[in-house]
Amino acid sequence: MTDTVEIFTDGACSGNPGPGGWGALLRYRGHEKTFSGAEAQTTNNRMELMAAIEGLAALKRRCQVT
Repeated sequence: MTDTVEIFTDGACSGNPGPGGWGALLRYRGHEKTFSGAEAQTTNNRMELMAAIEGLAALKRRCQVT
């Protein structure tokens, strides 16, 4: 059976472009881990994508993601 991990992400910036940040929350069997980052000059699309990329990169083994 494949493990299932939930990943929640968001990204935003003030101005477009402007300073921005991203966040990702991973939930697995009742445990949660958060990741976040920021850029001095970016776009909202870059921050949304970074959240998804970093969330997926944090996975340690093959699993189902929802």
